[in-house]
Amino acid sequence: MLAGRPLDGQVALVTGASRGIGAATAQALARLGAHCVLIARTQGGLEETDDAIRAAGGQSTLLPFNLVKDADKIDMVGPSLVERFGRLDILVHNAGALGALTPVAHITPRDWTDVIGTNLTAAWRLIRTCDPPLRAAPAGRAVFVTTGRVQQPKAFWGAYGTSKAAMEHLVQTWAQEVEHTALRVNLFDPGVVATKLRGQAMPGEDQSAIAQPADVAPVLAALCLPAEARHGATVRFQD
Repeated sequence: MLAGRPLDGQVALVTGASRGIGAATAQALARLGAHCVLIARTQGGLEETDDAIRAAGGQSTLLPFNLVKDADKIDMVGPSLVERFGRLDILVHNAGALGALTPVAHITPRDWTDVIGTNLTAAWRLIRTCDPPLRAAPAGRAVFVTTGRVQQPKAFWGAYGTSKAAMEHLVQTWAQEVEHTALRVNLFDPGVVATKLRGQAMPGEDQSAIAQPADVAPVLAALCLPAEARHGATVRFQD
């Protein structure tokens, strides 16, 4: 690792890091000097992100598990990272689930469990396990990826919009609770980006004509820098 980068010596935890915005953000954080701990359900995708990070001279650790089916494992992440690295400085919760776009009355229990579990319950568990080391960090930073659908409900997006709205409330509440510490907590809305989730929602869309994960990742990563002073804010890529 080269010396002098703003995140040298720091440890960053990134969920949904096997592809899309999560993978791009992990690579951006690694370029800034952070050792990235990567969570996703897909081992192969995590290995691809790891290869990209290492090819650029960075370092990462892989934690392949499902945030919903293996939810109990989240509770041990914070203590495990402190035991292994002695610290945790950054949390980025990017993992997201869309579920079927369907009328509210037709949402299946399976989809509800997956969407709420990934977008909301995992956020709560991550806060619980990461709060102590993030508070203890010299410049702890936490960023949760959200969506404009929260402010603009739309037919058939009920499960996704509900999960993100509840997640925003939870995160903003936590931000108020830690406002007198060095920890800074923010939400990030990437807008329309060429991701797998976007492809599921808009299967006929030309993804080459919209923003790419690599476009938005530097803005998200900048929210994790020690110099970032915003707190309890919703930062939008297009602002």
